[in-house]
Amino acid sequence: MNAKMHFRFVFALLVVSFNSEVLGKNLKYRIYEEQRVGSVIARLSEDVADILVKLPNPSTVRFRAMQRGNSPLLVVNEDSGEISIGAKIDREQLCQKNLNCSIEFDVITLPTEHLQLFHIEVEVLDINDNSPQFSRPLIPIEISESAAVGTRIPLDSAFDPDVGENSLHTYSLSANDFFNIEVRTRTDGAKYAELIVVRELDRELKSSYELQLTASDMGVPQRSGSSILKISISDSNDNSPAFEQQSYIIQLLENSPIGTLLLDLNATDPDEGANGKIVYSFSSHVSPKIIETFKIDSERGHLTLFKQVDYEITKSYEIDVQAQDLGPNSIPAHCKIIIKVVDVNDNKPEININLMSPGKEEISYIFEGDPIDTFVALVRVQDKDSGLNGEIVCRLHGHGHFKLQKTYENNYLILTNATLDREKRSEYSLTVIAEDKGTPSLSTVKHFTVQINDINDNPPHFQRSRYEFAISENNSPGAYITTVTATDPDLGENGQVTYTMLESFILGSSITTYVTIDPSNGAIYALRIFDHEEVSQITFVVEARDGGSPKQLVSNTTVVLTIIDENDNIPVVIGPALRNNTAEIAIPKGAESGFHVTRIRAMDRDSGVNAELSCSIVAGNEENIFVIDPRSCDIHTNVSMESVPYTEWELSVVIQDKGNPQLHTKVLLKCMIFEYAESVTSTAMTSVSQASLDVSMIIIISLGAICAVLLVIMVLFATRCNREKKDTRSYNCRVAESTYQHHPKRPSRQIHKGDITLVPTVNGTLPIRSHHRPSPSSSPTLERGQMGSRQSHNSHQSLNSLVTISSNHVPENFSLELTHATPAVEQVSQLLSMLHQGQYQPRPSFRGNKYSRSYRYALQDMDKFSLKDSGRGDSEAGDSDYDLGRDSPIDRLLGEGFSDLFLTDGRIPADLKTEAYKG
Repeated sequence: MNAKMHFRFVFALLVVSFNSEVLGKNLKYRIYEEQRVGSVIARLSEDVADILVKLPNPSTVRFRAMQRGNSPLLVVNEDSGEISIGAKIDREQLCQKNLNCSIEFDVITLPTEHLQLFHIEVEVLDINDNSPQFSRPLIPIEISESAAVGTRIPLDSAFDPDVGENSLHTYSLSANDFFNIEVRTRTDGAKYAELIVVRELDRELKSSYELQLTASDMGVPQRSGSSILKISISDSNDNSPAFEQQSYIIQLLENSPIGTLLLDLNATDPDEGANGKIVYSFSSHVSPKIIETFKIDSERGHLTLFKQVDYEITKSYEIDVQAQDLGPNSIPAHCKIIIKVVDVNDNKPEININLMSPGKEEISYIFEGDPIDTFVALVRVQDKDSGLNGEIVCRLHGHGHFKLQKTYENNYLILTNATLDREKRSEYSLTVIAEDKGTPSLSTVKHFTVQINDINDNPPHFQRSRYEFAISENNSPGAYITTVTATDPDLGENGQVTYTMLESFILGSSITTYVTIDPSNGAIYALRIFDHEEVSQITFVVEARDGGSPKQLVSNTTVVLTIIDENDNIPVVIGPALRNNTAEIAIPKGAESGFHVTRIRAMDRDSGVNAELSCSIVAGNEENIFVIDPRSCDIHTNVSMESVPYTEWELSVVIQDKGNPQLHTKVLLKCMIFEYAESVTSTAMTSVSQASLDVSMIIIISLGAICAVLLVIMVLFATRCNREKKDTRSYNCRVAESTYQHHPKRPSRQIHKGDITLVPTVNGTLPIRSHHRPSPSSSPTLERGQMGSRQSHNSHQSLNSLVTISSNHVPENFSLELTHATPAVEQVSQLLSMLHQGQYQPRPSFRGNKYSRSYRYALQDMDKFSLKDSGRGDSEAGDSDYDLGRDSPIDRLLGEGFSDLFLTDGRIPADLKTEAYKG
């Protein structure tokens, strides 16, 4: 047997039981007790390989033992499934005298998506590691010499905690001629010995005997224990007490209260006096457990219950009672009482819940979104009662999202019955109820909590897909604008929202140069001073992103930021032409009351009421000689000029908007009286056709003078070019320059203004291009009128001699066509609008060795041009050719020629009136 123990004898008896409704398998093993800690009992990966091979990933399967206790007797390796001994196993301590001793637990496979449940039952086999022992080493016995042959005296029983062949088997008595023993068995299977008198005793021959009583088992190796019987022979008492029955059988309900009378013993003794008075007691060999549980009245013989009995612990008791008189040399009478405990439904079912969260016995964790039938907990119920009292019905209460599925015997699985959403409900309280079938029925209730772990299944959510906000212009950089917030019901990093702005561009600049957003809370701030006149509305997209793993979820919203206009631009006068905020206005001497002196045209870059302008004369009109229309800004005479003694006035006119606060511009109008060569009469004033004729003549004369000057300049340039080319062909500046650049022998030379020949246009087209400006005042237009045929013919003859102005002088996207079909007056009017209103100023443009001058829009007071060039091609504002206060020759020529366009009374002819600009 020792060889077997060292071999770690293990029976790997696999008892497999399948149930079509459960995913389970029962595995049974056998081991001997007292094996070394760490000894391997079985390998589940091999024993259940036929089941694992059917799983999607058998190599990744792990095993988890569902058993309680800090130091379990058996442990399971999660990776390999090896079952090994975790602590010393003592069968006698584990199961006492029970013949069937086993350790049961459950093992589940991980992950739980393909859950397999294995019920492990390890039977612990007994080894003969205990010897039979008597409760006392010396057993005193007193026998009367008159005891008849065959008298039996029960002896103390020996106790052996082993079971089976290793338990107590027999008794033996040392050799003698007067006594013998007989081995008997109690109802509970325990063996005891009775001492039998085999020969008559004679106290006078021998008064005492000492015999050795030995108890032995049949284990290998055999073990035994002994005690000394000290038998004293006493003098005889003729009659001994006698019981009515030699044995009694009593049915005792396990729930009987303490003090219950079990039996009224009645022994009789025909002797008189002390020899007939009987005393009841337990036999000397009864176990201490009986003495603790029952009590006998020594005088009346009443056997009562002294301690509560439990059917589940002890199902029966065998009591030896003796009755002895008080006479000398009395011989006690013996009686056997067998008490059978009757089971009642006094034990509630026990519920054992094994969860997947070690250390927290009442909380189970699963992830939201897990599929149906996800493992939650393993439930095991048991009832110590027997029969119907031990049959259990198990139910699950709490929520329909979970179900209870029976596996085998009294084991159940709690599985999910639906896909769970933590955002709808994060915790469930479940109740397991176990109820037996006894009468009355007993039940046990156990609660536990299922908490739903969060996954990143919700993107951030904005309340609106589009937010509209407004902010006033001229804000301070860093000013707070608003906050856009997205909510995410997920937990932790899954619900932590970060805000960013998607890249976009406004007027060529990134949106991140205009606004910024706090990534933590969605607060939006301005990064620059906003200008309504530059950008009136900013639209950008805000992205909200959570911090989930492995994939982050995003959502977007559009933010529209409207820039509210403030009154931050003063009105700008665009007509009449100003020089140092001063304009000179000529008024005919014969102008009557109501004569239109001029119209002040102004613009305001603001919008709305901030751009609505009004005009008023604030100084220089104390005598009310002039009146002004506040809306149209038209100035008329209020009296006849012939009746006024003065010839000059300085009118201070204020143009102001209607914003808050109001902004204004003040201009000074110098009005001067001039006289016509012919007296202006009222009939001449009312004759429109005659006035139109005079104006046409003035235009023709002016243009003729201009053309003559230009022609002289062109001839000079042509002569110079011919000298250098040394031929009769006309000299082209650009071709010549290109030729000099690529000529192999001639050194490159710089082109001067003196080398440029101005060539007349062929078809009278004047190409003029304008840089794009969003302001409506960038290219004011004049109303068109019709001239007489004679005037038109003369004007075309003059205009056909106009020079081609370089395309760089004017903006690129503006084209002015001067054709034969265009009335001469309109042609001249358009030319005046460009050159005399001071809308452009020269700007150098470098193109290789070719230099040109560009004109750009300017809001400041600029009313003259300079055609001077230093010849270096790098003119700047500091050069002499960029002198804003100096008049150019062309300016003076055009000014002299075009000043006669007005009627003698100073009014512009009806067909040349321009559209007035209002803010």
